[in-house]
Amino acid sequence: MCGIVGYLGVKESLPIILNGLKRLEYRGYDSAGVAVFNGSNIASCKSKGKISKLEKSLNKRKNLNGNIGIGHTRWATHGAPNNINAHPQFSNSNKICLVHNGIIENYSTIKQKLLKEGFSFKSETDTEVLVNLIEYVKIKENVKLGEAVQMALNQAIGAYAIAAIDSDKPDEIVVAKLGSPLCIGIGNNEYYIGSDVTPFIEFTKDVVYLKDGELAIIRSHKETIFRKISDDSLVSPTINKLEISLDKIEKQGFDHYMLKEIFEQPKAIKDTLRGRLNLSKGLIKLSGMDDFINKFLTTNKITIIACGTSWHSALIAEYMFEKIAKISVEVEYASEFRYRDPIINKNDIIIAISQSGETADTLAAIKLAKSKGAYIYGVCNVVGSSIARESNSGSYTHAGPEIGVASTKAFTTQMIILYLMAVKLSRAKGIISEKIFHKYLIEISSIDKKVLKTLALNNSIKKIAKKFKSSKNCLYLGRGYNFPIALEGALKLKEISYIHAEGYPAAEMKHGPIALIDKDMPTIVIATNKINYDKIVSNIQEIKSRKGKIIAIVSEGDIEVKKIADFVIEVPDSIESITPFITVIPLQLLSYHIAVMLDRDVDQPRNLAKSVTVE
Repeated sequence: MCGIVGYLGVKESLPIILNGLKRLEYRGYDSAGVAVFNGSNIASCKSKGKISKLEKSLNKRKNLNGNIGIGHTRWATHGAPNNINAHPQFSNSNKICLVHNGIIENYSTIKQKLLKEGFSFKSETDTEVLVNLIEYVKIKENVKLGEAVQMALNQAIGAYAIAAIDSDKPDEIVVAKLGSPLCIGIGNNEYYIGSDVTPFIEFTKDVVYLKDGELAIIRSHKETIFRKISDDSLVSPTINKLEISLDKIEKQGFDHYMLKEIFEQPKAIKDTLRGRLNLSKGLIKLSGMDDFINKFLTTNKITIIACGTSWHSALIAEYMFEKIAKISVEVEYASEFRYRDPIINKNDIIIAISQSGETADTLAAIKLAKSKGAYIYGVCNVVGSSIARESNSGSYTHAGPEIGVASTKAFTTQMIILYLMAVKLSRAKGIISEKIFHKYLIEISSIDKKVLKTLALNNSIKKIAKKFKSSKNCLYLGRGYNFPIALEGALKLKEISYIHAEGYPAAEMKHGPIALIDKDMPTIVIATNKINYDKIVSNIQEIKSRKGKIIAIVSEGDIEVKKIADFVIEVPDSIESITPFITVIPLQLLSYHIAVMLDRDVDQPRNLAKSVTVE
């Protein structure tokens, strides 16, 4: 889950690398470092903590000028976050320098072998083991850096995206990928490397997304060599054109990326619907589904796999598919699915959801399902990502870049895609009439407006947040479509404020959580005036009788809950299946404001990273 940056060209590399690391800091911020070939050797600077600390250290250094360099921002796996374990890591001779995102699973075995060969180690990292293995191979086999990297990686087991430089070859960078993302920006006699495209979007629009099992030798004033790691065969890369612009990854006046992304949700929803929803013609167009509709009509089972917030969107999709399209759906944590020896048949459909398209557990689960003959439908936000490439077909959300670690607009746009799929499938199966189908289309087309109206409640939600910022625990309750929203609300509070919170189906409160209720534990109840409303009211009364404080999210015009709740947030009324898009907004804002009031780092909460590319 680390971030990798590199540059080779005619400009000074350090400013480009440093700026790129800032763009990738959402991927890890335990420590950071840079390395530059300065004309005589590879000089480096590393620092525990965020990029800002690295910048202060760099101000004291004068030997980091050069046209080739690499950088790294770390989310620690092997070894504590400190200067020694920070990347870049060097070989024993200090000639080869490496940055690495991933985990080398057999590093301990390799390390023991290298110790016997006289190598020594300063850090606790698997990366230092890998860079010394590269050096060992280079010396033993008398080969250049590219060949040494390739031969070393054929001995490594695990996941990686790497970039390596060698003071013996100061005009090239060698990069390789397996299971972790890496892309190459191509400029005018210059090359940019990034874990994603954000480090170089202002410099070039031409990008190559390195595929799993590929290595590239990037050379100054020479053609880049692409080849497979396993057998040395050459590969012809595909050069893609970037559509993302610089302004989309800036804060644009907001205090935090998270708040910006919360307020971007109406636009993100419209962008995801654009070209897919046609009210006048009564159409839902999903090309990834249209071309394979018979698979969906004849499947025995749909299994949705995801992690984190994406898993919550999958839970909501389970309600959508089963209630609207009458199709059996199972929802699985990708991390459990891949190890459970699941029963998968050739007629099964696997829907894989991931914002980044690089989630390691989800990617591994896809590969397992494909090996058993299942059809894979990917739902992700990043064009060219690994999950998009591994899927048989799928749909991109069009949320735009999501920098804040706590997912917001990616979540709502995932739900949009899944909702369109359920409604489309329902009509294709003949379950709903043309009239009801058109009603669904009208409701879907209004989601962005209702979200926008809900965002106008921001100031009142901020006042409620002030009342509960000192809480140590919170309970979130919901029913039906809004039970997963209760889980998502609790997750958001935990992620960014570090307040313990749990989400439950409201009826389960009596099966344990009610023991926790007292005057100091607030309960956030999603109580829209839909199915089971009376039962939700009863749940609230049970909490109030135990002196619990209630924050209720209700439909406009609510009467009953208003009488008993301590604080009420009224959201636009809608049909039941639309409510999750609306009720999640106050929970996002509530978590955000509480975290800010507690002086938390909202965009980069401790111990977390945006894209979980390691197991």
